[in-house]
Amino acid sequence: MTDGPPDFDAAFGEQLDALMRWRRDVRHFRTDPVPEHDMHALLDSVSLAPSVGHAQPWRLVRVRSGERRARLADHVDAQIVAAAERYADPVQRDQYHRLKLHGLREAPEILAVFSDDRPVAGHGLGIATMPEMLRYSTVMAIHGLWLAARARGIGMGWVSIVDPAALADMLDVPAEWTLIALLCIGYPAQSSDTPELEQRGWQAREPLIDRLFER
Repeated sequence: MTDGPPDFDAAFGEQLDALMRWRRDVRHFRTDPVPEHDMHALLDSVSLAPSVGHAQPWRLVRVRSGERRARLADHVDAQIVAAAERYADPVQRDQYHRLKLHGLREAPEILAVFSDDRPVAGHGLGIATMPEMLRYSTVMAIHGLWLAARARGIGMGWVSIVDPAALADMLDVPAEWTLIALLCIGYPAQSSDTPELEQRGWQAREPLIDRLFER
């Protein structure tokens, strides 16, 4: 127990702003491994996240099997091909095909994050009317992990073009766990403070004023 909170001065605030600005969704990874002590630090950071009822619903599956990794990559590749058919405009479809949407074959670490929909911890506090708060809590944990990684020069990519049921089956997890994220973790092949999808002309960052409302 400490006497009080740390004094977060203006310099720290500027560094925090820079950290959030440089947090990127990484798809291009170097293959050199992440030191085990750094991986443990990242995984430990998850436990610092807020959670509804202090339920701590996150469940982490570190994929160490090469065979499972290959199956995951093949699955995502197939999903990408299927998703491309959603784009009727051939120019946009071609642009989509040129995007790199995952680093499952290059990233040294693969982490699947699930949320337990029926955790014992928390005793049901805060979820009577909004049970989805458990999953939101897990998303908060992922964001904390993302910032902790970036602060160490480690990149993370969130792969969302997946069939959650297929992944749950591949990773042999309990039925009450819901997939939240499939994450690639490793050192970025290059770094930028501009999202890759913006660099490639897919979608620019839009002004906050378009998304801010007052009542």
